[in-house]
Amino acid sequence: MHFNVLVIGSGIAGLSLANRFGETVSVGIFTKKEEAESNTNYAQGGLAAVMNLNKDSYEKHVRDTLAAGDGLCDENIVRMVVEEGPAVVKDLLSWGVNFAKYSENNKEFDLGREGGHSERRVLHAGDITGREIERALVETSRKKPNVKIFENHIGIDLITTRKLKIEKENKNRVLGAYFLNKKAGNVIMVSADVVVLATGGAGKVFLYTSNPDISTGDGIAMASRAGAKIADMEFYQFHPTILYHPEAKSFLISEALRGEGGTLRLKDGTPFMDKVHPLKSLAPRDIVARTIDFELKRTGGECVYLDMTHKSREFLKKRFPDIFKTTLDLGIDMSKDLIPVVPAAHYLCGGALTDENGLTSVGGLYAVGEVACTGLHGANRLASNSLLEGCVFAKKAYEAATVLFKNLNAGSSPAPGSRYELPEWKDFGLTGGDEMIVISHNWDELRRTMWNYVGIVRSDKRLERAKRRIDNLLSEIKEYYWNFKITPDLLELRNIAETANLIIMSAISRKESRGTHYNIDYPAKDDKNYKHHTVL
Repeated sequence: MHFNVLVIGSGIAGLSLANRFGETVSVGIFTKKEEAESNTNYAQGGLAAVMNLNKDSYEKHVRDTLAAGDGLCDENIVRMVVEEGPAVVKDLLSWGVNFAKYSENNKEFDLGREGGHSERRVLHAGDITGREIERALVETSRKKPNVKIFENHIGIDLITTRKLKIEKENKNRVLGAYFLNKKAGNVIMVSADVVVLATGGAGKVFLYTSNPDISTGDGIAMASRAGAKIADMEFYQFHPTILYHPEAKSFLISEALRGEGGTLRLKDGTPFMDKVHPLKSLAPRDIVARTIDFELKRTGGECVYLDMTHKSREFLKKRFPDIFKTTLDLGIDMSKDLIPVVPAAHYLCGGALTDENGLTSVGGLYAVGEVACTGLHGANRLASNSLLEGCVFAKKAYEAATVLFKNLNAGSSPAPGSRYELPEWKDFGLTGGDEMIVISHNWDELRRTMWNYVGIVRSDKRLERAKRRIDNLLSEIKEYYWNFKITPDLLELRNIAETANLIIMSAISRKESRGTHYNIDYPAKDDKNYKHHTVL
């Protein structure tokens, strides 16, 4: 197969990019589960954008983003993303996204507020914003004759000129990718003029995460193997409030609850954020997560509690319908009971390093959304800036690719993906009888190692232990990969191991504490030596 644009992933970034192309540009979207399964789909909070210039301003949004990023944001990128906000919101509305308004007759959006924001600027659809955005984007893409969606196809590797040893190409360039069809069990090769990684994050690297099971760092690992620069992997954001309940798997308690006055308390009812930060329970996520971690270790408690009892049952049911129903089904009435919560891995601030158009250091390879490190988030993402970033960089990548296609059409040379004969996949591996036991054991050991040694609070000794264990696992996985037939589980294990290694190497190299990276051996920020990106 050949496409002008090959998109790997089907969240807000990948779909909004695909939906922009006209009928003359062929787009193939490959996603490893169903088309709507993505981190976007699980986003409860919303999309941050300055939509009310009477009460808010671009300058305030920029200032809040820079403050959260703790000195590592690229200010030019921050300004560009913030100022593009209203335009991409308009695009989302044109694709059928229904953001909440104050009333049916009122054209004014019901804007929420989250941690680190100085004003109400978060567009939402109750507490199922991601699901609403995903619904509208999927429906739009299905209607486009130039867009084809391939579900249950997991990316194996990118095909590049360097891998094929094409010496006449001065720069390493992407030409396509290999995919495993999970249902048929066969591998297909897809060539493309432009490849876009939109694979999301890597929460499954850690034992406890708010992310869905698909978040295994596939795009980051593929980009790294293809020779792309990877940046700021030490900055993994832990969401402070995941529901703590034996029957709830990775259920997020949105920061928007604290935006509506929710207070974090200890078991005895003591509010513990009041003396830590001026914004109290609405402090930036890294500070809240670290404080909860400290309190749990200090008190020996299993969780802390979020108090929403100051709000009426009617308000909570209307503003947070999904959270209210889910917690009620588990015996927790938010209007009367405290909600038990713990931190969990939530968002990767680093990823494949890109320019202002989403282009990586590999020619023709773009990265948009959580898989990318664009310079927006710095050392810590401001709440609800991620959906905004995905939309804006999808637009920028579309504009850059459109210029490329115009130039190609004006010339006589064939497009990059059509220029070379790409090799079909050859599978010489044996079928592994004990494969599932080996994979599940390594999967569990890796995630526990990352949680225990590379979690919210780190130290040199913990990081060194993690590096030794991950090195051993990588060696085992590599041997297994080249000797046995590939399976989806083996591919995901390989990817989370390589992504974990990138996180550890980055964390070891940063001898300071900044944003989401906290090392007890270096508790202070060191602007003199470390106010820069970690690039691998």
